[in-house]
Amino acid sequence: MKKILFIIALSFACTQCAEAFTSWENSPNNWNNSENNWQNSSNNWQNSPNNWNNSPNNPNANLIYDNYGNAQGYAVPKSNGTGVNVYDFNGNRRGYYNY
Repeated sequence: MKKILFIIALSFACTQCAEAFTSWENSPNNWNNSENNWQNSSNNWQNSPNNWNNSPNNPNANLIYDNYGNAQGYAVPKSNGTGVNVYDFNGNRRGYYNY
């Protein structure tokens, strides 16, 4: 019984370790992913909802749609080519994706 409990405890500990070591490139604590980084800020014209390239009225914009086909926001490639920032139409950053 002690061996079984030990194995269960060990596997639980290893699972916790794997979760703790999330890829640094995808971590929200990484400066490259931070909302405080100018490259990711909606105050940056490239990311602004007022920029025509991000407008729902622009048929060529990189829009994000829900399952019903309604535009929910837009995606802007990061200037350093490492991924994409996702914003809603109010300019609030909703997430990011790293390549």
